[in-house]
This record gives sequence, structure tokens and C-alpha cells, in this order.
Amino acid sequence: MRVVVALGGNALLKRGEPMTMDMQRRNARTAAAALAPLARDHDVILTHGNGPQVGMLALQSLPSAKFGTIPLDVLDSETEGMIGYIIMQELANALGHDTKPIVALLTQVEVAADDVAFDHPTKPIGPLYTQAESLTLADTHGWSMAKDGDAFRRVVPSPTPVSIVEIKTIDMLTAQGTIVICAGGGGIPVIRSNNLLTGIEAVIDKDLTSALLATLLKADVFVMLTDVAAVFRGWGTPTQTAIGEIDPHDLLGMGFAEGSMGPKVQAACQFVIGSGKQAAIGRLEDAGQIVEGTAGTQVRLSTNSVRNIEDQKFG
Repeated sequence: MRVVVALGGNALLKRGEPMTMDMQRRNARTAAAALAPLARDHDVILTHGNGPQVGMLALQSLPSAKFGTIPLDVLDSETEGMIGYIIMQELANALGHDTKPIVALLTQVEVAADDVAFDHPTKPIGPLYTQAESLTLADTHGWSMAKDGDAFRRVVPSPTPVSIVEIKTIDMLTAQGTIVICAGGGGIPVIRSNNLLTGIEAVIDKDLTSALLATLLKADVFVMLTDVAAVFRGWGTPTQTAIGEIDPHDLLGMGFAEGSMGPKVQAACQFVIGSGKQAAIGRLEDAGQIVEGTAGTQVRLSTNSVRNIEDQKFG
């Protein structure tokens, strides 16, 4: 099967962990061990997040008289190369270097220049701050800040992905048996004008780009791996309940937090409704069972939904 796997932020850095390379490599090694059996048996395309890393690079590249500011699209490319390198190396070590070729590919993702997201930043990046620190940063650097749990983080524009520039290359490499690590951090945001591409300040949601990638590649399964076992009804309440199998139309009507499970639910439903195939959300360590359909939240069209789609086609 052709399987698109989106690794959540926990693949390299869990919430509250120090942002050291040793910690990120240790987590990447754990992720690689969980993914290796899947990669042996299927054609796997991997994506990953970059929120903490791109935020830290943005801090390190604050404006200076000598160097100026490094724009977010360039920082996106830096994190895609850095994280792709670590995952590529650890996955090759886990699989054995002669098992399958692996490549990390810088990926440009086209967005619309007039996307409303540019006027309403929502994507959290970088470390957590106290309210006092966030007010100082907003005043000093003109950043948009938003509440994240009990803390605050910088938020940046997160436009909707429209197309993936390197999709033909990704498809060709996958067809030849290569494990492709691509569209990291949602990809490098670019806009098109007169058929010329230009980078733009944004961080695209990794799950929405991954759903688009899975659709364009005609993937059999689209999986989002995170640090929770499933999508939960009533998350954080005494009556929270894991969702097993569900129709995307039902899942969309439930409402989930925009900063956490919301984009994953949207991405899963988008892929399933558009392709008729299977999407799933669950824990990294359950990756094999999730693809088999025995763990995590499985998002599939119900019999009634399939019948309605067929009626619309032929009625």
C-alpha cells in the first residue's frame, strides 16, 4: 500500500522538553523504530512538523544591523532540511542501510497571496512564554501572541495549501521504491505570479499539507501520528471517550480545539471525503496497528455516505 504518514511534533520534541539536538535525535530514533516495520512493508511518504524549531530559529535571527531578518519561508526550508536529515539518518539506521533508499526533499507548497490567514495569524511557533514575556515580545518585535494552555506563544499566518510544487518528483521517487521525507513543517510557503514562484512569510499547517499530499499521490491510507491514542469526545473531562471508527461527516460536526486536534480532524475528513479512502489518527507507537485499522481513530465513509455520493454522481 501507499501510505502517507504525518509525524506530530512529538516525533522530535515533546511538550516541555528542552530544545537540544540530543533530545530531538533521541525522539527521532524512537520514531524511526516505530516506523521501520511500516516502511519495510509499504510505500511510505513521511511528513513532519516544525513549530518549535522554526520558532527557535526565528528567535535566533531577530533583526540586526549587520544581517537583517531572515524571512519565515527561508527558516521553513532550514527546518525542513535539519529535521529531514535527522529522520532520514535514524530511519536508515533502524531499517538497515541496504533495505530501501531514503531521501529528504525540500518541498515548496503554493498558497494564495490573498488568503485571509495573512490577516489573522493562528499558527503557534516557538517556545512558551509567560503573559508578561509575551506582552514584551509583542511590543518589541511586533509579533502576534496567543494563549496556548496556561502560557503564550507567537502565532504566524497559516494559509491553506493549494498545490505542491514537487509532487511529480515525490510520486516518481515513491514509485521507484524510495522512502520520501517531504513537505516538512507544511512545506515552504510560496506564491505564484506570472508563473514565477516567490517565498512568503507563513508556516503552513503540516496536517493540511499532508492531506493534500495524500490526495495528489492517490495514497491508500493517510495516517497522523501524535502522542494520544485516538481522537476523544469530551477531551479533558471526566467523561472523555476515545472515538474508534467514524464517518468524516459526523466527525466534522463535533468541534475540536483549533490549536491541537482541530487541524488533524479537518485534514483526515478532507482526505476521506475527497478520495473515499481511509485516514486515521493515533499514537506513534501504534503505527502498524493504525494502518491495519485496529488502533487509533479510523475515519472512513459509512455505507450511507458512499450511497449518497453514488446517488449524486449518477442521479
